[in-house]
Amino acid sequence: MVRPPLSDDERQRGELLGALLRSARGDRSMVDIAAAAGISVETLRKIERGRVPTPAFFTVAAIAGAVGLPLDELLARTAPAEVGKLTA
Repeated sequence: MVRPPLSDDERQRGELLGALLRSARGDRSMVDIAAAAGISVETLRKIERGRVPTPAFFTVAAIAGAVGLPLDELLARTAPAEVGKLTA
């Protein structure tokens, strides 16, 4: 199965997701959050920098839980309408 390329909006949504997770992490170290989420520091780094624009749901849920960011808030703040505001 070949995956179609991501659209610009999908890439921007991934960047927004990463920025929100980074902001929610605050002063806590990547090592602490990655350990709490059960992922590697490199995975967290890639997601925060938008290099993984479509991370797995359970990975996002684990990071959101580790930083105390409710999934419904994360979803609302990364909705396509919010992404459109970045380019407007």
